[in-house]
Amino acid sequence: MLGLWMEEEIRQQPEVLARGANNYMSSLMPVLKDRKFDMVLLAARGSSDNAALFGRYLIEVFLGIPVSLAAPSVLTRYHRHVQYTNCLAIGISQSGAAPDISEILGALRSEGHTTLAITNTPNSRVTQEAEHTLLLDAGMEQSVAATKTYTASLLALYEVVRALGGELPSPAGLLPDAAWVETARIAASEASGSFVRNSPTFSLGRGFGFSTAQETALKLMECALLPCKSYSSADFEHGPKALAGHGSTAVSFDGPMPELAAQGCEIVVAPEASTTSSDGVDKILNPIWDIIYGQWLALLCARARGLNPDVPQHIRKVTQTL
Repeated sequence: MLGLWMEEEIRQQPEVLARGANNYMSSLMPVLKDRKFDMVLLAARGSSDNAALFGRYLIEVFLGIPVSLAAPSVLTRYHRHVQYTNCLAIGISQSGAAPDISEILGALRSEGHTTLAITNTPNSRVTQEAEHTLLLDAGMEQSVAATKTYTASLLALYEVVRALGGELPSPAGLLPDAAWVETARIAASEASGSFVRNSPTFSLGRGFGFSTAQETALKLMECALLPCKSYSSADFEHGPKALAGHGSTAVSFDGPMPELAAQGCEIVVAPEASTTSSDGVDKILNPIWDIIYGQWLALLCARARGLNPDVPQHIRKVTQTL
C-alpha cells in the first residue's frame, strides 16, 4: 500500500509525544529556568517554520515577549546583521542539517545571545552551532513527509514556554492517544473526496490553529500534489474568499463557516479535540491533535490519486537552502 511509512509514523505519534512530555522539561529547565529575555527569535524552514508559528503565539500570549520569525536570507544572502537585544534564538530543524538555520544560530551565539537548537538528529550541524540542544527523540522518520517530528516540535515549543515561566498546565494527559489517531483517520477518509475532486482548495485557521492550517496545506501539496492555499481565517475575508465559490473546498480549523458555505464552498470542519485541562486552559494544545487529521487527509488524498507520499515528486527528506 502507498504511504506505509507515513501511516506508521502518524500512528507512532501518541508514543512519541508521551515520551516527550516526560523528558523535554528536564532538558530545558537547566537552560531556561528563571531566565529573562527581551525577545525571542525563531528560525526554521518548511514544517519547522509552521511549528515556529505555533511557538510565536504561545510565547507572545503566555510570556508577553515579542517574537520575530527569522528571515534567514538577511544573513545568508544579504550578509547583514540585525541588532538583537538580550535575545533567545531558537533554531528548529528536524534533520539538523539546515545551513541557513545553523548560520543564524552561530551568528547569534557569537554575539552573546542564548541559542537553542530543537532537532531530531544528534550531532547535527544545528547542535554544533547552538549553545544548547533539545533532542526530539522521535525515532527515525523514514517518510519524506514530516509527521511525528512536527508534533514533537510543537510539544517542544510548548515546554519551552513552560520552562520560561508560562502559566500552562503539564501536557501529560492532554495529548492525543491511539483512539484519537483512529478518529482523525475516519474523519479524513470521509473528507478526502472533496479535496480530490474540487479546485481551488483552502486550509483555514486562526490564532493557535493558524499553524495547523499552514501545515495541512503544505502536506496536501507535497504528498497529494493538490494545490492548497492556507490563510488566517481573518485574512481570508480580505479578498481571497472571492475564489471560494461552487466547486471549491476549504478545511476549517476555526469551526463552521456558514457564510462561506453560502457562497457555494464545500466546508470540511476538522474534528474537534477535547483538550480542556483541570486548570481551565482550553484548546492551547489542539494544534497537536488537529494536525494528525491534516496528516491523514494528505495521506488519504495521495492514495486516492495513486501517489506515494513516502517518496513524493521533486522533493527530498533533507532540504538545504542558503
